[in-house]
Amino acid sequence: MIVARIHGEAILELPQDLYIPPEALEIVLETFEGPLDLLLYLIRKHNLDILDIRMAELTRQYMTYIDTARQQHELAAEYLLMAALLIEVKSRMLLPRSCAMEEENDPRAELVRRLLEYEKIKQAAVALEAMEQVGRDFFLPKVSIDWSDMPELPVVCPDDLRNAWMGLLARARVMHPHKVSRDDLSVREHMARILRALQGGAFAEFTELFEKQAGIVVTFLALLELAREHLVFIVQSEPFGAIYVKANNES
Repeated sequence: MIVARIHGEAILELPQDLYIPPEALEIVLETFEGPLDLLLYLIRKHNLDILDIRMAELTRQYMTYIDTARQQHELAAEYLLMAALLIEVKSRMLLPRSCAMEEENDPRAELVRRLLEYEKIKQAAVALEAMEQVGRDFFLPKVSIDWSDMPELPVVCPDDLRNAWMGLLARARVMHPHKVSRDDLSVREHMARILRALQGGAFAEFTELFEKQAGIVVTFLALLELAREHLVFIVQSEPFGAIYVKANNES
């Protein structure tokens, strides 16, 4: 049988030299807020009538708690004062009295009055603690607004949003900056490119020598320069027909 586990290891029997300090076996008694709280607890626990308290029984229970508590810790003086008051009331009730005196001067009257007042305050405290914090501990700010004085704003329909968006797009297109860049093109480079394309002695169609839109002018100038230097032949088989270019291999 496992009696304990220490760091995950099972202990099957108690050590022979096990020492248990006396304070480890102390009984923790229920705490009370004062002697009246203790008296009210004893009355409710043992179903005593608060308006007709049996002083002998209540005093015995109270003194039992006092003796037990004094062995564990130091008691406040108010508990001892209440013990003296209970003993006094119990002693006064043991004295012989007439019926008229018993009705007029009941030794328990002052104690009963204090217990009833304390019970009302305790019940109010419990009810107050059960309330929500809003309204108990703090209040939410409230601001009244007169909506009749507020101007009525126009209603925005989807067409208004579409027109506003189209206006923004039109204005963005107008305000968009257009940057013109200048390409450094070389006529000599284009002349060399045309000659490489005409290697082999074959005819090439005039339009095939133009690669891209940006270099049309430079390519045309390079072709004219090649024709001026007799490095290429530009021929046409028929009027308004296709124009062909061929390299002059004899130059």
